[in-house]
Amino acid sequence: MGSTISSLIVAAERGDVRAAEALFTALYSELHRLAKRELARHGAAVSLSATTLLHEAYLDMAGRDGPAFPDRARFMGYAARVMRGLIIDHARERHAQKRGGLFKITSLDTEAMENAVDHRELVQISEALDELGKMEPALAEVVDLKFFCGFSFGEIAAMRDVSERTVQRNWEKARIYLHRKIRADLSL
Repeated sequence: MGSTISSLIVAAERGDVRAAEALFTALYSELHRLAKRELARHGAAVSLSATTLLHEAYLDMAGRDGPAFPDRARFMGYAARVMRGLIIDHARERHAQKRGGLFKITSLDTEAMENAVDHRELVQISEALDELGKMEPALAEVVDLKFFCGFSFGEIAAMRDVSERTVQRNWEKARIYLHRKIRADLSL
């Protein structure tokens, strides 16, 4: 399946609409699992279903012009970043509604209510991760794949063709950076 996914990614990057649709179909269950994990991680900060998040992410990704995805790992990492961005946008919109912004009827997932997360925390984590991505893209990719996609160190190592220990070291470096960055921002 890995070579099939890679060939679909290459074809989709060349503008083959059928390949893009086939790629989405082939990875749908994994992307849906990723969407559920993202929503569970961010709690009641958003009122989206996993399916809605996944479909919004697909629309965003299908309309993009940007870097190519040479492999599944980078594709899934990008999908996680798109979903994270959508969740933050929805959390901001919801926060604006609480302050008298636009009124909009939405559905609320009951599981999401159990794990409420402040939208400011989401923004802070996202900004720190974006900054890390500018300085050390490999470290940010490990965070996306481990934290947001839920892959194990072994799976990430296989996707990136490096040792599991290298992935663990990168994960630890990224965690230290993010912790320091967020803690420094809190003290301001």
